[in-house]
Amino acid sequence: MPVHGEGAAVNRVTWLGHSTVVIDVDGARLVTDPALRRRIWHLRRSEAVSSAAVGELDGVLISHAHFDHLDLGSLDRFDRSVAVVVPEGAGVLLRRRGFAHVLEVAAGDELELGGVRVRATHAEHAPGRGPFSARSAALGYVVSGSVAVYFAGDTDLFEGMAKLRPLDLALLPVWGWGPRLPVGHLDPSRAAEALRLLCPRAAVPIHWGTFRAPFAPRSGSAPALEFARAAALLAPHVKIHTLRIGESLALPST
Repeated sequence: MPVHGEGAAVNRVTWLGHSTVVIDVDGARLVTDPALRRRIWHLRRSEAVSSAAVGELDGVLISHAHFDHLDLGSLDRFDRSVAVVVPEGAGVLLRRRGFAHVLEVAAGDELELGGVRVRATHAEHAPGRGPFSARSAALGYVVSGSVAVYFAGDTDLFEGMAKLRPLDLALLPVWGWGPRLPVGHLDPSRAAEALRLLCPRAAVPIHWGTFRAPFAPRSGSAPALEFARAAALLAPHVKIHTLRIGESLALPST
C-alpha cells in the first residue's frame, strides 16, 4: 500500500474496489468515491476496507450522490477537516455530517488540492440521490501534476470526452453491481470505445467485481477481461492494467 509522505513522491494509483481509488500525484493524496464498508444498503462486498488503506489525505473527490459513490458511513471514518469535493447541491449532506471544508463544483470548475490541479468534468449519468434530496449532477475529475489522471466516476460516452486530453491514465467504470447496466453506464465494449476518444497512455478498469446485490450472480473478473480484450481491438495503443483490490500501479512522470 502507498505510504503518504515517505521518501520521494511516487505517482501511483491504488484500487480499493468499486470506484474507490487512491491517487498519489506529486506528493498529494486524493481518494475517489470512498465506499469502504462491507455493506452499503443492499449491496455487499466480501470484506470491508480499513481506513488505514487510504492513509493521510489531501482531499476526497465525490463524483455523484448515489449511495454507492457518496457513502456517508465510509466518509465518517475520515477527519472532518479534510477537503471534500462534491457536485453542486450535494454539499449539504457533508456539512450536516460535520465536514468543515466542503467544496461544491460544477463541470469545468478547477481547484487546487495538495499542490495538484483538479478539474471537474461532465459525466453522462443520472443525477441526484433520491426524490427528497437536493438535485446534483454527476461529475468526473482530471487530476493534473507531473501526470494527468482522469477519474470518470459513473458515465456513459459523451460529447467532449476527447477534449479531456492529454491524459496519462484513465480510470474507467466497466461494469456495475447487478445483472444489467441501465443507461448512463459504460460496459466493457463502450469503455473501450471511450479509450479511442480519451487516448490515455494507460487505463485501469474500475467499478466491477466488488459489490453485488443479494442472490445476484458473481461477475468475477469477466468484465475486466472483456474490457481488456475490447481495448486491444479498439485502442491497441493504450496499455491496460487490471488491478486486484488493494493493488497499486506506479505512474512514471511524463
